[in-house]
Amino acid sequence: MQRGEDTVKTKQTYKKRSQFSAVWRRLKKNKLAMLGLVILTAMILIAVCADLLADYDTAVIGQNMAERLQGPSGSHWFGTDQFGRDVLARIIHGSRLSLSLSIIAMTVAVAIGSCIGAVAGYYGGRVDDVLMRLMDILLAIPPMLMSISIVAALGQSMVNLLIALAIAYVPVFARVIRSTILSIKGQEFVEAARACGTGNARIILRHIIPNAIGPIIVEATLTMGAAILIISSLSFMGLGIQPPAPEWGTMLYEGRDVIRNDPYLVIFPGAAIALAVMSLNLLGDGLRDALDPRLKN
Repeated sequence: MQRGEDTVKTKQTYKKRSQFSAVWRRLKKNKLAMLGLVILTAMILIAVCADLLADYDTAVIGQNMAERLQGPSGSHWFGTDQFGRDVLARIIHGSRLSLSLSIIAMTVAVAIGSCIGAVAGYYGGRVDDVLMRLMDILLAIPPMLMSISIVAALGQSMVNLLIALAIAYVPVFARVIRSTILSIKGQEFVEAARACGTGNARIILRHIIPNAIGPIIVEATLTMGAAILIISSLSFMGLGIQPPAPEWGTMLYEGRDVIRNDPYLVIFPGAAIALAVMSLNLLGDGLRDALDPRLKN
């Protein structure tokens, strides 16, 4: 009996590995997706090693008025701002803020949205109607406007910004999961689990949601780019991360007054935002193609 269970587990492990290998093989064929993955990986490594690359207290928030508004040079590759702070060091530490906030917000949105979408799609009927109508109300408000409203109501803080982003994108993931659940809840493996007496909660968590992980990953990757844009936009408007924190949107706000004489103060933070969003969009498009079962060959 034990040998039979071990054989089944071995086959399941091999199947998962073979599926991952097939997805990775198709993803590698997409040159743009690999470019996005390389850029995103580099930005994550920079964010993780930010303290090793630039000292936070001296180069990022420490003021040195003797070196203010110096253009790009050998000593300051991206120049310095109005307070003599190194722009490159601030962009490096800003990557930690922007990426970590978007990842945390999307993780919370995925967790809540997946639960709502799974329950609505699995049970259907009145439960589905009530939950989806609530999601429709939230979807009627653009994520940017929703985030502005929530932050303005709760106050300016990093926690409130995360709450605003999570609430804004919960209905997006709820819709994605619900549509996936509706397509797989009638399949044989779900019926077999139900026939064995497995509870509804266990079926949803162990059988249905794992089979919907592909659309979740794709949507989360694409949505992270939009979240970075919202974080930067709110900071630019004074509703997000407050100075002297080196958030990219805040850096754009601080450089707007001297853009004519010192354009590098907005070019480099803007390029960082564009690179992050572009890499996530390229990777998301590639994952969508790689995870599409119709493209298996």
